[in-house]
Amino acid sequence: MSTIVVTGGTGTLGSLVTERLRAAGHEVRVLSRHAPDHPVDLQDGTGLDAALAGAEVVVHCASNTRGAGKGDDVAAGHLIEAARRARTVRNLVYISIVGVDVVPLGYYRRKLRVERLLEASGLGVTILRTAQFHDLVAMVTDAAAKLPVVPIPKGVPVQPIAVGEVAARMAELAVPTPSGRVPDMGGPEIHSLPDLARTYLSATGRHRRVLPVPLAGKAYAGFRRGGHLTPSHAVGTETFAQFAAGRGRGRGRGR
Repeated sequence: MSTIVVTGGTGTLGSLVTERLRAAGHEVRVLSRHAPDHPVDLQDGTGLDAALAGAEVVVHCASNTRGAGKGDDVAAGHLIEAARRARTVRNLVYISIVGVDVVPLGYYRRKLRVERLLEASGLGVTILRTAQFHDLVAMVTDAAAKLPVVPIPKGVPVQPIAVGEVAARMAELAVPTPSGRVPDMGGPEIHSLPDLARTYLSATGRHRRVLPVPLAGKAYAGFRRGGHLTPSHAVGTETFAQFAAGRGRGRGRGR
């Protein structure tokens, strides 16, 4: 079994990747700023050399989502340099997003820069692009639902996928042999974002009016054109309706 490092191993995706890898018998080192065993700051590289010592595989799930990806390329640079110094890392597995080379969103552009840094690094790399997680649609809807009427971007198609299915694929790819850019992953269905919001609100017992709102800008136009979709790779099995129903049952138990 391999020694595998997971950055962002306490996050939504990283924690599930970690669970699957440990269940398969691997030694997994979870990296984060506050990790008790491997405290690491990706923005300045502190702690990376110790964390990567002897590791064969690095799974890079960390991303600065609050800052819209600010600093992700800097973090990747530190990770690449540490992997070179370690001399044992044979595969650096990276999670990216479908459409980073098509939709002109700042966060997407930074994800694309990370892809290019990895590809030019001389290291063995594996890059998986996926569609948005079900959880992101839920988060957007929950945030909008704080208002009397629920404003949701108009005309944006979404192909959401279950994060657990992505985690399973990432765990499969976390082997010493790199695969380069692998086929994209998308969910089983494509629906408009307002329709998904209605499905989620209904499943979670909130009968609210959804207001589709047109936006402006090149990024919005890119989303409306479906640059973030991958209909030829609709490999996910859990629909958003099934995800929403599960969230609804959870809310019922919590009351």
